[in-house]
Amino acid sequence: QITFGSIFLGNVPVHEEVHRCAGQIYGYKGCIRDFQVNNKELFIIDEALGGQNVENCNVPICDYHPCHNGGTCTSDAENWFCECPKLYTGRLCQFATCDENPCGNGATCFPKSRRDAVCLCPYGRSGILCSDAINISQPSFSGTDVFGYTSFLAYSTIPDITFYYEFRLKFQLANHHSALEDNLIFFTGQKGQGLNGDDFLELGLRNGRVVYSYNLGSGTATIISKPLDLTLNIHVIHLGRYLQKGWLKVDDHKNKTVISPGRLVGLNVFSQFYLGGYHEYTPELLPKGSGFKNGFQGCIFDVQVRSSMNQEFKPPGTPEGHPNSGRSVGQCKDSPCSLIKCRNGGKCVESGSTVYCDCLTGWKGAFCTETVSVCEPEHDPPHLCKQGGTCVPLPKGYTCHCPLGTTGTYCEQG
Repeated sequence: QITFGSIFLGNVPVHEEVHRCAGQIYGYKGCIRDFQVNNKELFIIDEALGGQNVENCNVPICDYHPCHNGGTCTSDAENWFCECPKLYTGRLCQFATCDENPCGNGATCFPKSRRDAVCLCPYGRSGILCSDAINISQPSFSGTDVFGYTSFLAYSTIPDITFYYEFRLKFQLANHHSALEDNLIFFTGQKGQGLNGDDFLELGLRNGRVVYSYNLGSGTATIISKPLDLTLNIHVIHLGRYLQKGWLKVDDHKNKTVISPGRLVGLNVFSQFYLGGYHEYTPELLPKGSGFKNGFQGCIFDVQVRSSMNQEFKPPGTPEGHPNSGRSVGQCKDSPCSLIKCRNGGKCVESGSTVYCDCLTGWKGAFCTETVSVCEPEHDPPHLCKQGGTCVPLPKGYTCHCPLGTTGTYCEQG
């Protein structure tokens, strides 16, 4: 029989004898995952007898090339950001900027066209310019809007849920179709940078079923409920976890349980607790495998949490029940469109507390009261001035002022 000594991973302890036998020794620099011996997986950290100078492996987020529209990704050991070109903004440079921001109270401005902006209202505000204060007792979420944003509420990090937590909440769907989409109900994570292996806790809807997932750092555990009874007006969820074991109860369904893979038993999350959506929602910013591509559509209320069986359930937030921020969140069953009137055939569009007028061709402005000039880029059909010619509107039609060296009705001739 041959008896082996220890297996050294990455490097060996440096002794004089080792130098004599092996010459110069260089340690491995990089990440090692899924270590197996004779088809048996060894848990690299848990089963190690000793070690030194070993850190948790995080692939820099810039290696995923997250920035859109020519943005440049810059990162250090802890943080990362996208440096955006002039015409773009957002965490991933995915949004065009508003040249002149008419929105108030910290609203997010989005250019509906080259001249018209939509104000995506922060928590507690509504109206065309987000100037109206509203009281919210039962939040209403509108999912992902046509501009790529979700409505959401963000609460302070929920403390002391490392080894145990329980959540209770109720929700009401906006319509049956919304239960069939990949809709996020709530999320909290380790960093919220979309990295594999990040701890996270999330709840959502997919294909008419409730999906509850968590990752303690050694693999994702998931429970999927039976299909929801869509004849019910309000659905009730009760879920929890103790160490590796999680459980989920939906409406009058039987309790379902799961055991998370690996050896890790603690949930380490540092981000805020997001309800209904994400602060700048793109799937790249959520952990790999979460799969929820849209925000929730409908009302979520009576959210409560506790981190010990001996505690009382309490609303999230500091102070309790108060979010740190939010966007496009309305009061359940209230319609902001009831407070405004779009003119000239314009249609009122509401997204939570955000509201704007979608104008017919030829009209513009907050209430569709301004005509689109024949020379403006939005006019349909566009003007025909060529080669840098300047379009000048006339009482009937337009004319083209041609630059030096060109002529013709539309400056089409040299």
